[in-house]
Amino acid sequence: MDIKTDDTSAAIARRLRLERDARGWSLAELAARSGVAKATISKIEREETSPTAVILVRLAGAFDLTLAGLLLRAEGHDDTSRVMRAAQQPVWRDPDSGYLRRQVYARPDHPVEIVQVDMPPGQRVVLPASSYAHIRQALWVQTGPLTVVEGGEQHRLEAGDCLGFGPPSEVTIANEGGDTCRYLVILARS
Repeated sequence: MDIKTDDTSAAIARRLRLERDARGWSLAELAARSGVAKATISKIEREETSPTAVILVRLAGAFDLTLAGLLLRAEGHDDTSRVMRAAQQPVWRDPDSGYLRRQVYARPDHPVEIVQVDMPPGQRVVLPASSYAHIRQALWVQTGPLTVVEGGEQHRLEAGDCLGFGPPSEVTIANEGGDTCRYLVILARS
C-alpha cells in the first residue's frame, strides 16, 4: 500500500481552493461555514500544514460533501468506472491520530460509500455532528476492540460487531487496545 502523504496534501490544498473559488467564498466565509479557523484554512491551502481528519470533515461538510467526496475530488478519481481497483483506492493518513483511511468504494452517482480504517493503538478521533449530516452510517469492526461514543452513549465493539449510527451527534472513535484496530464504515447519503 503506497501512501503519498505529501502528494495528497498538495492535492487537498488545490481542491479546497478550487471548491472555495467555485462558490465565490472568501477564506472568512469558508471559516464561518465550517468552524475551522481562517488561518488554518489559509495554511492548508498554502501547503504549510496537513489537515487532520476532523478539519477535513468540517471543510467537506461546508461544501456539502462527505470526506470521501472531497478526497476523491482531490485525487481526481475517474468516476466513469464502476470498479474501484485496490491499487486505485485512495489512501490517506491522518497526521493527528495516525489513522489510515482507504476509500474502498465511492461514486458521485451511487448513494453508498465504503471506507476501511486502521486505527493505531491508543489513538482516537473526535468527529463533529456536522460530519453526519445528510448521511446514514454503520461501522463494522474487523479487528478490535474499538470504543465508539455517540451522543453520550458508549459502545464497546469487538471483531464482527456492527453499530448503526443514530441522528447526527459528536462521535468519538477510540482504539484503547494494544493492537491496530481495523473497521469498515459503510455510509449512504440521505
